[in-house]
Amino acid sequence: MKKQKVKSYEGKEKENNRLIDVYFKQYSASHQHPINKLIHWICVPLIAFSLLGLVWAIPFPQLTLLGRYNGFINWASFLIAFSVYYYYRLSPTLSYAMLLVMFTFSGFIVGLEQMEKQDGWPQMWHICLLIFILGWIGQLIGHRIEGKKPSFLDDLKFLLIGPIWLLHFLFKKMGIH
Repeated sequence: MKKQKVKSYEGKEKENNRLIDVYFKQYSASHQHPINKLIHWICVPLIAFSLLGLVWAIPFPQLTLLGRYNGFINWASFLIAFSVYYYYRLSPTLSYAMLLVMFTFSGFIVGLEQMEKQDGWPQMWHICLLIFILGWIGQLIGHRIEGKKPSFLDDLKFLLIGPIWLLHFLFKKMGIH
């Protein structure tokens, strides 16, 4: 990969060949409008949460070798492992933050499962499906306002870049590179 000139957090131009910076620059190109950005701050976490919940809900075989830990491993465990590994390859710092975010999401999913056992609460996956659909409707509205198609239509990896793109803004605000 050839080096590209990008602006650092201090606004100075420097040569950089970090893949994560290239991805953020490409992703940012279709996320300039303030309303689209705001919608992304709401919808990207909702979509990530709901997708984790939907994968969580896929039945996982009971493995006797797990013993009392059956139920702690599910298909979402593999999704978490894959995505954190991918994030780690791009930015170890952001991968640690995303792991914490995913653990937090997992806690909420377990909470939804507990509420599901109470009378009158819908199944966890129904709630996640509704959140998923509403999140994507919001995203499509945001990109309609932006006037540009979503980045993932060019490359599916941008589905994974969206959540850490938001986190990197929080890190910049805290002065963490």
